[in-house]
Amino acid sequence: MSLEIELSKVTKSYGPGKTVVRELSLVLPAGKTLCIIGTSGCGKTTTLKLINRLIEPTSGELRIGGRDVLGGDVIALRRSIGYVIQEGGLFPHMSVAQNVGLVARLLAWEPERTARRVDELLELVNLNPGEYRHRYPEELSGGQRQRVGVARALMADPPIVLMDEPFGALDPITRIGLQNEFLRLKRELGKTIVFVTHDLPEAFKLGDLILLMHAGELMQLGTPHELLRSPASSFVTDFLQAHTIHDPQGDAPDA
Repeated sequence: MSLEIELSKVTKSYGPGKTVVRELSLVLPAGKTLCIIGTSGCGKTTTLKLINRLIEPTSGELRIGGRDVLGGDVIALRRSIGYVIQEGGLFPHMSVAQNVGLVARLLAWEPERTARRVDELLELVNLNPGEYRHRYPEELSGGQRQRVGVARALMADPPIVLMDEPFGALDPITRIGLQNEFLRLKRELGKTIVFVTHDLPEAFKLGDLILLMHAGELMQLGTPHELLRSPASSFVTDFLQAHTIHDPQGDAPDA
């Protein structure tokens, strides 16, 4: 299952002159992946956290599956949205199985059901349950910890998954491998995904839609092909030309 996300004029301000997201409006269709990228301090992670209300908006509207979620139970909202950060954000004193099964315990699942789901998810992210379920985070590589973090985010089969620079701390080879794993999972699961990255080629590889931000504002929202072929402003053109990227629907544009 997946759900549409809609933001309408969402603003986050910490006082006069401290607006970090300004009147952001967008619709992310169910089952699509939105990659958010932009300049340093542009509001990428703030936007992500506004969706599950880890940060409350100052103004604006947020709807998930057509339902206004700003006035509802924030704990229930967060438990219905998977969340992945760098290196998975694992608890070091918990085993892999305990980390993956955390949400299930919060939801009071039966232990047998939790154990079955943990093993199913470890298989999904290519970690053999018999080999990995009893290990602790310090016994894992960075890439393995990230896989465990993804498995944990999927525990309750949420319709939406938020990912905050999940591959940013990894070496290039591991990162490419996990990007390919992400594409496989994206095809198999059909979740609505919001993915923050500072790496433009990664955004173009993984995203159905790209949100380019600067100083808290939307500079352009579109497919990778649309950004390359029809940049909305000189800022977008300059940002794209500062990176080596390729059009997924054709050749790279002339620099």
